[in-house]
Amino acid sequence: MTPAKITVSALALLAASAATAAAQEQIQVAGSSTVLPYATIVAEAFAENTDFPAPVVEGGGSGAGLKQFCAGVGQNTIDVANASRPIKASELEECRANGVENVMEVQFGYDGIVFASSINGPDFVLTPADIYRALAAEVVMDGATVANPAMTWADVNPALPAQQITVFVPGTKHGTREVFEEKVMAAGCEASGDLEEMTGLADADTAEAACTALRTDGRSIDIDGDYTETLARINSDPNGIGVFGLSFYENNTDKLKVATIDGVAPSVETVASGEYPVSRPLFFYVKKDHFGTVPGLKEYAEFFVADAIAGPGGPLADYGLVPDPELAAVQSAIADETVLSAAN
Repeated sequence: MTPAKITVSALALLAASAATAAAQEQIQVAGSSTVLPYATIVAEAFAENTDFPAPVVEGGGSGAGLKQFCAGVGQNTIDVANASRPIKASELEECRANGVENVMEVQFGYDGIVFASSINGPDFVLTPADIYRALAAEVVMDGATVANPAMTWADVNPALPAQQITVFVPGTKHGTREVFEEKVMAAGCEASGDLEEMTGLADADTAEAACTALRTDGRSIDIDGDYTETLARINSDPNGIGVFGLSFYENNTDKLKVATIDGVAPSVETVASGEYPVSRPLFFYVKKDHFGTVPGLKEYAEFFVADAIAGPGGPLADYGLVPDPELAAVQSAIADETVLSAAN
């Protein structure tokens, strides 16, 4: 091998080593679109207030983030997964099967799930039963399960606007979708009486699955991107209603009008009090296996849940987060490096 070739190879090796070192020094975060803006705020503040570089924060959805997180340990895996729902037992099992033995769960606050439409559109006063009746693939009519015939909101409830049903729902990789299915579709199915009737027509598991199955005829439309895509779809469709996180809505009140659910308007106050029925805790998961190899990882977790960041009056609350009243216990768990023994 010539000296020139040796030099080029050596330079290439040095460049690769430098790139690897840079990747190891920067915390990698991915996951929930709902948590994304909060994590972005924290990452910027973390870099400004510490000697560590800003973490790289990406979205993709809770399920996708946790899949990346559980892929293994080492340079090509992420350090933190953001999630708008708790990790599943199956995901934790996948983590452990791939060598991710020490997972720390951090619940840092709460958010509401809201239904919002164009600011120039009609007011919507909804219940979970209304939404279920509008979006379920099948409903019970005259003692039988039939394909959902409703085309307008007035078909569902005469008190609602005679506006075509078009709802933009987060896709299945998003944690918001799972909470929507549980707290809106399943709750609405039960409240409408359909769950009881369907259980009489089939077994309980089939009935529960039918309660959360959405229409595929264009009335319910999955959105795989983030909330900005949903907003864009509403801007181009005056009949559209979007499913959003409360914080996104509160930062776009000049464009969106929010529906009440069970007579309660979503707000930080009504979510905090439990009065608003569609809310959920927010999480991020930390790979303790990377402590000591990824500089600043534990410090990032501690910084995220500090009173000045995630507490009342902090920048996350200013953006729309409902602070966790048990924040002190969360801070202690991080300080003690407490890991999950099982999924919740």
